[in-house]
Amino acid sequence: MGALARLGSTQQRLLRQLLMAPEGCSVEELCERLRISHNAVRQHLSALLARGHVERGQARPSGGRPQARFRLTEGGRALFPRNYGLLSTALLSQLRERYGTAELETLLQELGRTLGSHEVALPPEASADEVAQQLAGQLDALGYEAVVARHGQEQHVEAFNCVFHALARSVPQVCKFDLAYMEAASGRRIHHMECIIRGGHVCRFRVGEPRHEASAAEAKDCSSA
Repeated sequence: MGALARLGSTQQRLLRQLLMAPEGCSVEELCERLRISHNAVRQHLSALLARGHVERGQARPSGGRPQARFRLTEGGRALFPRNYGLLSTALLSQLRERYGTAELETLLQELGRTLGSHEVALPPEASADEVAQQLAGQLDALGYEAVVARHGQEQHVEAFNCVFHALARSVPQVCKFDLAYMEAASGRRIHHMECIIRGGHVCRFRVGEPRHEASAAEAKDCSSA
């Protein structure tokens, strides 16, 4: 069920009226369009204002007392369905066909690193548990419904909502974005232990060593080979 469908039918109708009125509507206009009382409109507006779906717009002169107007916030507009998944899947599929799987993975990793680098990482001396706690919070803020869960002696990050679920089913390389984002955001190596797309109950990640230490160890292994 979409976010809009969770609201009552009258509030849905009210939001649709505001969607079609970029400059906003007055209480009187909403009464007329919805065919409900002045008091009912104000009650619904109060609820939608409290949820951040509606905001007060610029009052319009009416020959007497300026007429208060209400309009949708960006959050209110986001309640209406937007089919980004269809476009994203088609776009990534085209990129994979044109450039190949390896190049698509590289592009997604670069994008993940770019976005993750904007997050504030804990210092290298922070424990893996501390990093897991912060990383879970960052993912949760992005809609992953992420928490920290203990596995043996370690704290892992578990995400119950794969935000790219439908997309990742068609283009599994999308998981490379997740890992690159988390490594850039945390400054640590991230190990993908379980994946919803591959039949897991959650997407589970283990926090590894700091990335600079891992890179040094990899370079040493290459030189001694």
